[in-house]
Amino acid sequence: MQKETAPLETIVALGNVEKAAKNLKGVIYKTPLMKNLWLSQTYGADIHLKREDLQIVRSYKIRGAYNKMSTLSPEDREKEIVCSSAGNHAQGVAYACQLLGIKGYIFMPAQTPAQKVSKVRLFGKEWVEVVLTGATYDDTFKAAKEFCDERGSTFIPPFDDMAIIEGQATVGLEIFKDADFTIDYLFMPIGGGGLASGVSSVFKQVSPQTKLIGVQPQGAPSMYNSIKENQRQVLTSIDSFVDGAAVKCPGELTFEICRELLDQVVLVPEGQICEDILKMYNEEGVVLEPAGTLTISALKSFAEEIKGKNVVCVISGSNNDITRMEDIKERALQHQGLKHYFMVTFNQKPGALRTFVNRVLHPEDDIIHFQYIKKNNKEKGPVFIGVEVKQPQDVENIKLRMLEEGFAYEYLNGKQDFLNLFV
Repeated sequence: MQKETAPLETIVALGNVEKAAKNLKGVIYKTPLMKNLWLSQTYGADIHLKREDLQIVRSYKIRGAYNKMSTLSPEDREKEIVCSSAGNHAQGVAYACQLLGIKGYIFMPAQTPAQKVSKVRLFGKEWVEVVLTGATYDDTFKAAKEFCDERGSTFIPPFDDMAIIEGQATVGLEIFKDADFTIDYLFMPIGGGGLASGVSSVFKQVSPQTKLIGVQPQGAPSMYNSIKENQRQVLTSIDSFVDGAAVKCPGELTFEICRELLDQVVLVPEGQICEDILKMYNEEGVVLEPAGTLTISALKSFAEEIKGKNVVCVISGSNNDITRMEDIKERALQHQGLKHYFMVTFNQKPGALRTFVNRVLHPEDDIIHFQYIKKNNKEKGPVFIGVEVKQPQDVENIKLRMLEEGFAYEYLNGKQDFLNLFV
């Protein structure tokens, strides 16, 4: 079909994106735009996935990193470079260091999954040194900047840089050129906003009718809050579970672009993300990390709106550590309303435990966790109890029966910091 270009002033020039695409030729994979039959059937729409999870470093981050580093002056190339990243940007920078022969120091949060750390070392080989520090990405960023300033090194930012944005924008250019249909909705993940800034800039120029939707995790809504308040917001705390998108504050440049060009930014619960990670693996054999699943998880809240429409979701990030799967399953079951946790105070009556098991729980309810908090007084004190039910509504009957039998309780689902002490 004939594609029309709508002239529109945007911050990212289309010519610069084309130049970045040429610069990246032979360095990156041109990832496929694939129709997903299962998702299409589920939502009654034509849903296509831009498979950046199949990129050489399993995410789009190599595009921006290489584009930025390849444009450094000969003097800057002789200096070492520094970057901070939760994982995917680190892999992109590490691979670019190897290809360009540049020494690099890669700063990553201390809790970064081991799989991502080992991949950074694999892609960077002898050209990179990994420094694990900081509880969040923002802590790591601060440490990396201080190190960089002390040594006079060149800092390679993860998102708030025009060359980075132009590199990420090549994702949008490929989507547009590969699509033989009009794209009604385009969903993009947002951490700091580099990808969304670049892709939305391309689409506002070449396909202005496309609705551009940015997606963030509910536990790290930095861009969502910033656009809502019309100025950059710094989150005081974040849930770092979706580590590839857990950013406390968007970039200055990316905020301005996203505020101007995105039609909407939406949030998805971490539990929904976990549920979709498992579904994509079980139904499609696609391995995604939490950040890579954001756009798929957003479809649920657009189910009615996208019926009969052509939809593209950028999925990026398949750097998932297998050791995280138990946590992913746990969060998914809580989100589905099938697993529940309580702190129960046993009363003074003899046989309290027997009463709880026989009268409070239904025969089909399973106790999956039971821990006395005061082990020297087992029938007179708080007990941490986990229960798995068959139907989400069953938990309300458990709460009701606890009150009827005289058991005081505190419901703990949603209090993740507390649950981490026991689960």
